[in-house]
Amino acid sequence: MPYAKIIATGAFLPEKLVTNFDLEKFVDTTDEWIRTRTGIRERRISAPDEPSSVLAANALTDALDSIGMEKGELDYIIVATVTPDTMFPSTACWLQKHLHITHIPAVDVSAACSGFMYGLSMARAYIESGMYKTIAVIGVEELTKITNWEDRSTCVLFGDGAGAAILQATEDKEGGRILSNYLGADGRYGNLLMKEAEGTLHPATHETLDKGMHYITMEGQETFKHAVRVMKSASVEALKRAGLKEEDLDLVIPHQANIRIIDALANRLKVDYEKVQITIDRYANSSSATIPIALNEANRDGKIKSGDKILMVAFGGGLTWGSVVVRW
Repeated sequence: MPYAKIIATGAFLPEKLVTNFDLEKFVDTTDEWIRTRTGIRERRISAPDEPSSVLAANALTDALDSIGMEKGELDYIIVATVTPDTMFPSTACWLQKHLHITHIPAVDVSAACSGFMYGLSMARAYIESGMYKTIAVIGVEELTKITNWEDRSTCVLFGDGAGAAILQATEDKEGGRILSNYLGADGRYGNLLMKEAEGTLHPATHETLDKGMHYITMEGQETFKHAVRVMKSASVEALKRAGLKEEDLDLVIPHQANIRIIDALANRLKVDYEKVQITIDRYANSSSATIPIALNEANRDGKIKSGDKILMVAFGGGLTWGSVVVRW
């Protein structure tokens, strides 16, 4: 049976950089308040005429170029996002248009911050079933476009960006490949982190606009408690399925939501902090894009070596969670 291997990574970040000091000028907050509570120093913000599909296309192009692969070699495109260009067509289809890729299947996955984990798991299943050989998975978000900049508790948290991974079938069981994955969800807690309007429950009206229902809302303390608990359990389960233990890991790439969540996870897994990839200070929380951006940075910086065992784990609105263990 074939196995799924990550053969390339890529990323794209918007040019505009906004620091905490920039936010001080129009939000009732301070750099110290943001840093001590979140670990964030700055974030990237996309331009008004720069939709999610453009960021995704640039990230995928970066991944393809890194290994000299032609876009025509792709068999499937999966885009994880909760900030699509349009409700339909999918952002994956708009990406196809930008890159002039035709005929192959393309689909969006909506699992909030866990979206890239869901996308990797889907790609693994397709490849290991023999249905497809080469699949691109992209996580892209433009959360700043659905952020209420008058809500000081949430507007400081988010940034925009995109990250990509290309997976390909391999017959080498002992070489680099995805070793395991684990996914979960619990819709009972969906109200903790959501964008209430624009779906069929609350279609766009003057009333929904006036009430600010098109913005992200979050119950921070409750979300924090669930995040730490399920990210730990998802990590343990994925490691168990891979036949590994915490001490076997060479790198942990957690979802970059809050430095306190990352610290708590590292402590509970008893993982040395230098083995934890941190990007939240520079890019903030870009939802499904945080892990592929962090993976690409570690890959390009030479932090990942052949044979390294990597844990990626995320938690997001839904509530959703997911973890993937990779041998590089």
